[in-house]
Amino acid sequence: MRYQRDIHIDEHTLRKLIADDVLDGLTHTPKFLQPKYFYDHTGSALFERITRLPEYYLTRVEHGLLRSMAAPLIYDLAPDDLVEIGSGASIKTHYFLDALRGAGRRIRYVPVDVDVQMVDGAVERLMRAYPFLDVHAVIGDFERHLNHVPPPSGRRLVAFLGSTIGNLEPGARHELLLQLEGLLRGEDRLLLGVDLVKAPAILEAAYNDGQGVTEEFNRNILRVINRELGADFDPRVFSHRAFYDPTTHRIEMHLFCDSPQTVCIPALELTVYFAASESIWTESSYKFTLDSCVAMLRSAGLYVERWLTDPGGQFALVLAGRGGVRDGHA
Repeated sequence: MRYQRDIHIDEHTLRKLIADDVLDGLTHTPKFLQPKYFYDHTGSALFERITRLPEYYLTRVEHGLLRSMAAPLIYDLAPDDLVEIGSGASIKTHYFLDALRGAGRRIRYVPVDVDVQMVDGAVERLMRAYPFLDVHAVIGDFERHLNHVPPPSGRRLVAFLGSTIGNLEPGARHELLLQLEGLLRGEDRLLLGVDLVKAPAILEAAYNDGQGVTEEFNRNILRVINRELGADFDPRVFSHRAFYDPTTHRIEMHLFCDSPQTVCIPALELTVYFAASESIWTESSYKFTLDSCVAMLRSAGLYVERWLTDPGGQFALVLAGRGGVRDGHA
């Protein structure tokens, strides 16, 4: 095997999922939308710009951690199977594959992502750069299709990076961690990226950049709904605002309606009314501590083996195993 892919979601199914999620969110009080729908082609390009903004430390710090710590981790774990949840363009994958280059054996990479074109492009680049690589891609929603990840080909490392875990509400987060625990056997490990609790001013600046890129990224979710469901949102009348809630340790990202609006969504046979200053909650981004990570992982049958942070304590890579209570840090 060089490249095999299993497709569990097509355009029709994806549009049905979008329709169901939008109907659920816009008929709820308060109104909300799922942040996974930010990432069409335009949204992905805007997010790439966000990662390069001076205020947005997350990607920069995580890359620094991976650059310094991927090789020692790979040396210790010696995985045969690398599973990446929400792989996207597989940018961070290079840190692991560079460390595996001299292993003298074939390595299997299992990217899990909803965007088949992005996965295909990423796999083409990876297979040119790493001749020892076999790829078995799972095209699907990581909240719905992790049961389709193929059986392990040997010792497995599952990577879920970028603090994407923080975009899930506690119940959904727990369910996902239970599924991730189910992908592991005795010597397998989960590597989880988590953003850490810090000064509210630093957190709020990261989601309210001075150039307005995050605002355009936030508004883009309305353009996605217009395109996919025939809605007539005018994104210009919605203003971006993000703020930190210290009681829940999360950033909340909202789109506030500047004036009363009526939006028609023909695909749902739905008319939605917005009062002036009413918001659509578009993203939560939970922040963590060592203690909250230990509790979160223990509840899903996992233990913290290593806790790896940058010198400023802004971001952590958490190496977790299945079972036990051997929580520690390095």
